[in-house]
Amino acid sequence: MNHKKFRRLYREERLQVRRRGGRKRALGTRSPMTIPQGCNQRWSLDFVSDALTCGRRFRIFAVVDDFSRECVRLIADTSISGARVARELDMAITERGARPLMVVSDNGTELTSMSILRWSKERNVEWHYIAPGKPQQNGFVESFNARLRDECLNETLFTSLPQARSVLAAWRHDYNHHRPHSSLGNKTPAEVAGKISGAPGWGLTPNPAVAPTPNRGHHSRMRLYS
Repeated sequence: MNHKKFRRLYREERLQVRRRGGRKRALGTRSPMTIPQGCNQRWSLDFVSDALTCGRRFRIFAVVDDFSRECVRLIADTSISGARVARELDMAITERGARPLMVVSDNGTELTSMSILRWSKERNVEWHYIAPGKPQQNGFVESFNARLRDECLNETLFTSLPQARSVLAAWRHDYNHHRPHSSLGNKTPAEVAGKISGAPGWGLTPNPAVAPTPNRGHHSRMRLYS
């Protein structure tokens, strides 16, 4: 018996080592996106990483409304799973009283998990994945991340996770309420969100009280109090 016949019989008897299939992931859509014409039509989300002074890494989960530029969510933790992302999105929907029509993200493991696929289906929210290696397709949250990095993360020494959360909460409040955007007609995200919804308090974030924290530079550009 030659080796070719041997291999053929081996395959026919299914004696070869089974190949493991890849983990099932949410597929979402990759069709071209339209420009949002109102709040909650489209949310973009992404992750940013930083480290405490002790060297421990942590991640920041950011969600932005593409129309109003409002920071919907800014969560810091050492680990953020797909299930945690789903819970945070549910909390944002509850707080705002409205769900997005579409969510845009990259193809990260947490964002292509079965938890996200199930959440998207149960909430009837379309999930759009950008093309791999094309962060510019998620430009709204990428622009937000750059501002967060320059104005907050690079300017602050984080000594603990609770302190990082407090600083981020204060920065988020300042960003939503006191940062006019030229693309919004020099209005703040909170002003746009309130005007569109017709309710002055809609979508606004509370003003947290934050203790002073050491800065990485001589002058911090963060306004922790309003």
